[in-house]
Amino acid sequence: MAEVEAVQLKEEGNRHFQLQDYKAATKSYSQALKLTKDKALLAILYRNRAACGLKTESYVQAASDASRAIDINSSDIKALYRRCQALEHLGKLDQAFKDVQRCATLEPRNQNFQETLRRLNTSIQEKLRVQFSTDLRVQKMFEILLDENSEADKREKAANNLIVLGREEAGAEKIFQNNGVALLLQLLDTKKPELVLAAVRTLSGMCSGHRARATVILHAVRIDRICSLMAVENEEMSLAVCNLLQAIIDSLSGEDKREHRGKEEALVLDTKKDLKQITSHLLDMLVSKKVSGQGRDQALNLLNKNVPRKDLAIHDNSRTIYVVDNGLRKILKVVGQVPDLPSCLPLTDNTRMLASILINKLYDDLRCDPERDHFRKICEEYITGKFDPQDMDKNLNAIQTVSGILQGPFDLGNQLLGLKGVMEMMVALCGSERETDQLVAVEALIHASTKLSRATFIITNGVSLLKQIYKTTKNEKIKIRTLVGLCKLGSAGGTDYGLRQFAEGSTEKLAKQCRKWLCNTSIDTRTRRWAVEGLAYLTLDADVKDDFVQDIPALQAMFELAKTSDKTILYSVATTLVNCTNSYDVKEVIPELVQLAKFSKQHVPEEHPKDKKDFIDMRVKRLLKAGVISALACMVKADSAILTDQTKELLASFLQALIPLALEGTDVGKVKAAHALAKIAAVSNPDIAFPGERVYEVVRPLVSLLDTQRDGLQNYEALLGLTNLSGRSDKLRQKIFKERALPDIENYMFENHDQLRQAATECMCNMVLHKEVRQGLRKETRA
Repeated sequence: MAEVEAVQLKEEGNRHFQLQDYKAATKSYSQALKLTKDKALLAILYRNRAACGLKTESYVQAASDASRAIDINSSDIKALYRRCQALEHLGKLDQAFKDVQRCATLEPRNQNFQETLRRLNTSIQEKLRVQFSTDLRVQKMFEILLDENSEADKREKAANNLIVLGREEAGAEKIFQNNGVALLLQLLDTKKPELVLAAVRTLSGMCSGHRARATVILHAVRIDRICSLMAVENEEMSLAVCNLLQAIIDSLSGEDKREHRGKEEALVLDTKKDLKQITSHLLDMLVSKKVSGQGRDQALNLLNKNVPRKDLAIHDNSRTIYVVDNGLRKILKVVGQVPDLPSCLPLTDNTRMLASILINKLYDDLRCDPERDHFRKICEEYITGKFDPQDMDKNLNAIQTVSGILQGPFDLGNQLLGLKGVMEMMVALCGSERETDQLVAVEALIHASTKLSRATFIITNGVSLLKQIYKTTKNEKIKIRTLVGLCKLGSAGGTDYGLRQFAEGSTEKLAKQCRKWLCNTSIDTRTRRWAVEGLAYLTLDADVKDDFVQDIPALQAMFELAKTSDKTILYSVATTLVNCTNSYDVKEVIPELVQLAKFSKQHVPEEHPKDKKDFIDMRVKRLLKAGVISALACMVKADSAILTDQTKELLASFLQALIPLALEGTDVGKVKAAHALAKIAAVSNPDIAFPGERVYEVVRPLVSLLDTQRDGLQNYEALLGLTNLSGRSDKLRQKIFKERALPDIENYMFENHDQLRQAATECMCNMVLHKEVRQGLRKETRA
C-alpha cells in the first residue's frame, strides 16, 4: 500500500509542477520519499524535488537532492544537469563544469550541454582573471587586515603579501591607485603592533624609487607622525620606520638611482622643502624626552647617512651648514648626557657614540676655516655656558660633552681642552666624592690621552691622581675606567719596545687585570667593554698580546661582547685583533737612516722579539681556534654608523693576515684559514671585509676549498663566498675563472646535496655574466 501511495504522490507532484505550483509539488515529493524504499523511485523523487528547488531558487536544497539522486544512479543525466545548474547559481563554477562535462560525455550531441560547457568555461576564466587580479588581491588583503574577527594566520599572511606587493613597482602602483594610502593609514590607526609594522613596511616599499609616491605618502602620513612612530621603544618598529624615512629621503633626493621621466617628474618640482622638514624633525627628536633610546639612535643614523656629503668633490654642503646652525647644540646635548643623572634623556649603549660620529662627519664636511671657526665657537659657547659653580650637574654635562667631542673630531676636542677651566674641572671631578663625577672625569682623561704630547702632559699631571682613584674607589665601574686610563698612558709609546712610559712588567699587570674583568660575567656589559678598550691599547706590547691569545676564556669573552647590541665595542675589538696579529701599517726601516740616527744619538724604534713572523702566525692560529670568525661575521654585518671607515679598515687589515696562512704552511692550517675567509665572504659585504685590491687575494683560498676531500660545510661556504664575490664585478668573475674554479663549480651543480647544488647553481648564474665563461659553455654545448 505504501509503495502505491508513493507513486500516486509522485504523480500528484508532477501535476502541481506542470501547473507551476512548485511548493505543492515539493510537498508531494517529500511525502512520497517517506513512503518508499524503492531505489529507482527514490532517485526520480529526489531528481524531481531538485527541479522544484531550481524553480524556487532554493539552490542549496536543489544541489543536495540532485546529489542524492546521483548517489543512487551515477549516470542519472537529469540529476547531473540539475545539480550543475544549482552549483552554477551558488558560484561553484568548477564543480558545475565537472557535472555538465559528465552530461556531455553521456550525450555528446546535446546542444544544450555543449552551450552550457562553453558558457561555464568562459565564466570560470573570467572568475580566475578577477580572482588573481592585483586590484582584488589588494582589496582582499585590506579586508582581512581591517576585520577584527579575522584569524591570526590569515592576518599574518595578508600582511606579508601586502609587504611583498608593495616592493614590486606594479604592485605598489596598484595599492596606490586603489586608495591604498588611506587604507594603510587605517592600519596605522589600529595601533596594533603587527598591523602598524605591516603598514610601515608596505609604505616603505611603495616609496622606494618613486618620487611622486614618496611625496604623497610623506604628506599623507605626515613627518611628525612618522617620527612619533620611530620614537617608540620597540626596536623592530623603530628600525622599520627608519627604513621608511630612508626610502622617502632616497626618492626625494634622487639617491635611489632610478630615472624619473615625463609625468612623474612634472608632479614633483622641488623636494628641498620636504627634505629640510625631515632634517628639522630628526634634530628635534634628539632632545625630546618622549623619544626612546632606539628612536634617538635611528634619528642619529639617518642624520649620519644623509646630511654630510658622500663625495667631497661635490661643492654643495648646505645640508651640513643647516644642521650646524640649527642642530649642533642639540647634538652636543646628546653627547653631553650622563646616564646616571636623573635629567638624562633615554639612551642606548650606542647613542652617545653615534652623536660623536655625527659631530665628526659634520666637522669633516666643512669646506673652509671660517666654517670650522663657526663650528668651534658654537661648541665653545655651549661648553662654557654649562659651567656653573652652583650646579655640579651642569659642569658634569660640560666635561661629558668635551669627552664626546674627543671621540669625534679630535683636533677640535684638543682645542676645547685648552679652554679656561676645562682641565681644571676634570681634575676637580676626579677628586670629587661623588662616584658619577669620578666616572665622567676618568673617561674624559682617557679620551684626552690619545696623542703622545697630550698623554705626556697627563702622565706628568694625572697619573698619580688615576692611581689614587684606582686604589681608593670601591666602584667597579670607576675602577675599570681608571685602569683603562692607565693602560692608555702605558701604551703611549706605541709598538716601540724601547719607548715605554711605565716600568718593566707594569703593562702586563694592567693587562692581566683587564682580562680578569673581561671574563667576569657578573659585571654589566657596558663596564666590561672598557676592559676591551684597555686591551686595545695594551696589546701594542708584544708580551701582552702573546699572553692574551693564550687566554682562551678571555678571547671568547671578547668575541661574545662583539656579538651584542652594544656596537661601541667594535672599534676596540678590531684594534685588539689588529694589534695581536701585527696587521697595522709598519714604516719601512731604511738601514742608512738607522745608522744616521744612532750616530746623532737619536732614538731608534726597536722591534720586540715576539713581533717576529713565527709568533704572529701562532697568534693568528690561536685566534681562529678561539672562534674569532663568528665574531667577525657579526661585526662586518653591523648596520650602524658606528661601523666607521676606520673600523672597517681595521677589520680588513685583520682579515688580510689570514690570507698568507691560507696559501702557505701546513695543510690543516691552510684549510682552517681558507674556511675562515669563506665564512666571512659568504655573509659580508666584500667592500667592507676586503676593500680595494685585497678582495682579489681572497679568491684563491676560496677556490682551494672546492675539493671533494673537504667537508660539505667548507664546500658550501666556499661556494657562497664565491657567489657573493662573483656578483660584485666582472673583474672578480675573471679572477675566479682564471683560478680554474669553473669545472669544480659545475661539478657541484650535480651533487646529491640540495644546498650544495643550489649554491653552485647561484654561483654559476653570476659567472655566466663573464664573456669567457659564456664562450666556454657554448663550446661544450656544440661538442
